[in-house]
Amino acid sequence: MLDLSQKTDKKSAFDSVESYIQSIGLNILKKDMTRPWGGFFVIEDGSLSIFTNHFFPGIDPQKNGQNQALSPKVLLVEPQKRLSWQYHHRRSELWKVVNGPVGIVLSEDDNQTEVQSFDSGEILTIEKGQRHRLVGLQDWGVVAEIWQHTDSSNPSDEDDIVRLDDDFGR
Repeated sequence: MLDLSQKTDKKSAFDSVESYIQSIGLNILKKDMTRPWGGFFVIEDGSLSIFTNHFFPGIDPQKNGQNQALSPKVLLVEPQKRLSWQYHHRRSELWKVVNGPVGIVLSEDDNQTEVQSFDSGEILTIEKGQRHRLVGLQDWGVVAEIWQHTDSSNPSDEDDIVRLDDDFGR
């Protein structure tokens, strides 16, 4: 599938993931390689059913039958880098590790717990308000993510990130 070792440079990693995304029929709305930890691809909402069927087969991302807005993304985290220790007020998230292992820290409060390793294929749900952090381990990590917006009148966006700790001073 993807071969993204620690020796893969950022541009090559993004080019490889972009080719992979396009090969499964997904349309990319936005690409952001500027994040200090890696970056992401935002997938067009019109590709949501392809995205869901490919990455989350047999899973209905609509929580409890609610008709909430969903936003698909693909995250890339560089080896030995980590996203901020964070939570959200207006979304939960559904993650699938596409290229792993990756490290993930989860907690119900502000205290960070130990990094847990998740292998390719593993799926997890991050509830609204749950503290979390994605961590790059030995190689590039790739995670398919669906934002499950919990407030239809005010969908989540990048401003809905409450950072408790950040290696990059954001």
